[in-house]
Amino acid sequence: MAKGWRCARRGWQRMSGNVTKLRPKQEEALVALLSNRNVEDAARAVKVAPRTLYRWLNEPEFDSAYRRARRAAYGQATARLHQASGAAVSAVLKIMVDSGAPPSTRLRAADIVLEHTAKAIEIEDIDARVSELERAAELATSSRKGA
Repeated sequence: MAKGWRCARRGWQRMSGNVTKLRPKQEEALVALLSNRNVEDAARAVKVAPRTLYRWLNEPEFDSAYRRARRAAYGQATARLHQASGAAVSAVLKIMVDSGAPPSTRLRAADIVLEHTAKAIEIEDIDARVSELERAAELATSSRKGA
């Protein structure tokens, strides 16, 4: 979550400490933007005109705070997906080996396993290549500084 924000039972709440210089109504609007499906609904939730909310979104400080909050929320969602990935893999593998499942379903499960395995290998290979390039660039930079 964005620095200075925490998720409470009823949504996002401001924690102590002045992290931004936003007005209280703008802080409420950030919460509403994160918890409503569109700007109009968010504006209605904080009792401001949608035009006001759009104007605030054009202000650099508000826009920056909104983007930080969105990144933090996205990070939390990604972490939850990561935690659930083990169960997802187990479910796919169970379907793949279930002789009672329709052949098309078992085939799709096998395809999912193969597809994601290939993608994981590609990512690991790219990561290794990038790491090697970074080491080479660091060596080249340090040798130029030393020369």
